[in-house]
Amino acid sequence: MFTLEQQQRVGATMQEAWDFLQNPANLDRITPPDLRFRIVNDIPAVMYNGLIVEYRITIPLIGTHTWVTEIKHIREGCSFVDEQRLGPYRFWYHYHEIRPAEGGGVLLIDRVFYQPPFGLLGRMLHRFYIRKTLERIFGYRRERLADFLSGSGGTGH
Repeated sequence: MFTLEQQQRVGATMQEAWDFLQNPANLDRITPPDLRFRIVNDIPAVMYNGLIVEYRITIPLIGTHTWVTEIKHIREGCSFVDEQRLGPYRFWYHYHEIRPAEGGGVLLIDRVFYQPPFGLLGRMLHRFYIRKTLERIFGYRRERLADFLSGSGGTGH
């Protein structure tokens, strides 16, 4: 099992950050264009516990995959989880949290627990490819969240 954690301070209010994150369609706005991410099922403008989101994503060097996640454990205005039901990983559990930041703004916290497929081969791929790809994706996400939630580009931690 592997973990990826990212924290980021942005100049938004708790409500502004929650309003952005609770809309599943905004995931497209914070995903790198080369992944050709697109949601393929009908989704509401506001997530709810048990919401199933199906999308297609192209993973460089690997190909296009169907990825199905379930939105769970919503704490209104504070946190939620998206958990893979079908997709490229053996296991994917992504915890999102918003909390007030010292000095103003909010802290966005992402904590992902994941396990690649293919056993030993997957662990080797993780070392040379998967980890770097996830860091690149989350780096892009960080930039876009700063743009959308800070107005002036935001500050990251």
